Amino acid sequence: MVNDTAAEPDARSPERADPDFRRYLTARVVAVAGGLVATVALPVLVYQLTGSPAWSAAVAAAEALPYLLFGLVAGALADRVDRRRIMVAADLAGAVLLATLPAAWFLGGLTAGHVLAVAFCVQTLFVLFDAANFGALPTLVGRARLTSAYAGVYGATTLVELLVPPLAGLAVAIVSPAPLIALNALTAVASALLIRAIVRPLSAPPEARPPARRAAAELRADIAAGLGFLWRDRIVRTLTLVGTTHAVASGAWVAMLVPWADRVLGVSASGDPRIAVLFGCWGVGGLLASRIVTPLSRRLGPARLALAALPASLLCGLAVVAGSHWLLAAAGAVAWGAAYSTVVINAVTYRQQVSPDHLQSRVNTTARMLSWGLGQPLGAGLAGAVAVTSLGPRGGLAAGVAVLAVGVLLAWLSPLRAEARRPVPAPETASA
Repeated sequence: MVNDTAAEPDARSPERADPDFRRYLTARVVAVAGGLVATVALPVLVYQLTGSPAWSAAVAAAEALPYLLFGLVAGALADRVDRRRIMVAADLAGAVLLATLPAAWFLGGLTAGHVLAVAFCVQTLFVLFDAANFGALPTLVGRARLTSAYAGVYGATTLVELLVPPLAGLAVAIVSPAPLIALNALTAVASALLIRAIVRPLSAPPEARPPARRAAAELRADIAAGLGFLWRDRIVRTLTLVGTTHAVASGAWVAMLVPWADRVLGVSASGDPRIAVLFGCWGVGGLLASRIVTPLSRRLGPARLALAALPASLLCGLAVVAGSHWLLAAAGAVAWGAAYSTVVINAVTYRQQVSPDHLQSRVNTTARMLSWGLGQPLGAGLAGAVAVTSLGPRGGLAAGVAVLAVGVLLAWLSPLRAEARRPVPAPETASA
């Protein structure tokens, strides 16, 4: 059960005061760093192997599709099985799969299909990890400290997102991206060891969890419970559905970044250090968002913040699509990353705050499945389909932004407007 009172010695800075939180935070930072190396290396690797924007889009879709396929089941399992075991096992299995890519490259047998298969399988394991992680953090830090703790985690990981993609982009401009993926395998092992070292539980006590072995009908009932809560809460429902359109734009960005940089901005993925700057733009924006979301949420409330951040994200996306000089496009991407991350942090923390303890993994994984698992592959597929026409990668990116525009309109016609008119409640304080 989530502890509301004494989970952290210092509510203002849990990452400095609590050894278990530091282990958790370090594990997330290490894992995100390795994942970002692969995020940069995989599309560049496939683009070098094939020269095709469609293949680049396929990798982006393969990395997001597992959430759509397995998110509901993963969330239900994570609420009944020990979360620490799930997270450690997923990390170690992912490390083994990732190691096959540099091994195949070294032996001269690496193919685009192999890269695509590994991307899909590793991301499937991440779905299990992420489902457990959604419930692990509230259990570890307590509900009253959740927003500041999550903002701290997001701030630390986005600092990594600021530093690692440019360095990885610079590396793939100089050497082959295949050997760099070995770093992701090593960081996955390190993450597993750090998660295993956390002393406090990451799950409810065994007697408070549903039995690990149940009939399929009961598993379906667990899934239905998560879906039911998400649908009944009108704010969670709206943020999730609108978040799906937001994720479409994100999927288009991830899929088109390399071919868009190459064909529109004249920034090659091989030998041009400017690609490192472009890979780091959203990391800079995410870092900015992590610093402003908590005070903005306290002042505006989740509904008002969403209604403000969504149009800002749309305007920044349009600026990126319109840019032709790489510096202007990079500046627009930084602003877009800040607005996008604000929407994401706001929605995630609100869901975690209002979800019942026993539904944490199910509700949050279901929401992620609908927004990221559905939106990201749709955005990548849409962008890839448009990019192979005469519209090219710029058209692919514009198609994703067009879907975001529909989401902004829906948000302003939704219950968020009525919720935004309500007074913002005073923030919770932890008990002594």
